[in-house]
Amino acid sequence: MIKKCLFPAAGYGTRFLPATKATPKEMLPILTKPLIQYGVEEAIQAGMDTMAIITGRGKRAIEDHFDISYELEHQIKNTPKEHYLNEIRHVIGQCTFSYTRQIEMKGLGHAILCGQSLIGNEAFAVVLADDLCHAKDDGVLAQMVKLYAKYKCSIVAIEEIPKEDTNKYGIIEGNEIEDGIFMISNMIEKPEPKDAPSNLAIIGRYILTPDIFDILKTTKAGKADEIQITDALLTQAKNNMVLAYKFDGKRFDCGSIDGFVEATNYFYKKEVK
Repeated sequence: MIKKCLFPAAGYGTRFLPATKATPKEMLPILTKPLIQYGVEEAIQAGMDTMAIITGRGKRAIEDHFDISYELEHQIKNTPKEHYLNEIRHVIGQCTFSYTRQIEMKGLGHAILCGQSLIGNEAFAVVLADDLCHAKDDGVLAQMVKLYAKYKCSIVAIEEIPKEDTNKYGIIEGNEIEDGIFMISNMIEKPEPKDAPSNLAIIGRYILTPDIFDILKTTKAGKADEIQITDALLTQAKNNMVLAYKFDGKRFDCGSIDGFVEATNYFYKKEVK
């Protein structure tokens, strides 16, 4: 039903400097896989086969990762090390990758708008690779695709956060229409705790209907002088319906050092078991 997934990947990753001076933050590894590969695998598990990636200067490593390295293949062919490439070969064989650049860093909404030529006129998913999610059964995107099949509207993934952290996230307000599913009435980008309507924070998983592109084109810059996807979604919610979904699974903020270390330890213990 939803075949395309958009990955905004043009950011500088300043919280991981100097490592991200020459290495895209999306290529930082959790164990042996870069963050963006976890996101692509989650999209494949949800039935998507077309990955649209928004890159920027210094991000060629992402394109090279999702490509065949003939020299490397030749060097380790028929050796005990060849199996290390099995996972990435499987990913490359299951989907296609297309790329475009975000010339200026003008916010997540602007990054998504840059992907219009890659997406076209159809509903699509968005994954922020530094939000690494893990679920026991269906991945977060697969859960959201099932919800989209029922409601046919834009959906954002949410989780409860400490009230004092609301100034780090987009925060939603809404009515719970099913267990863990909220119809959004308001969204505020990074409100101070005293101004936050709830502690339900949007994380880096979205399903968006294609009318979001026209809305983004007329959305004025908001907080931090950036085009915010929350502002566009609020416009969409006023004209139609936007849902927030409290997903089943665990999410790691790998855009922070604490979250990155937590994810590394979690997946290491999982692999050891």
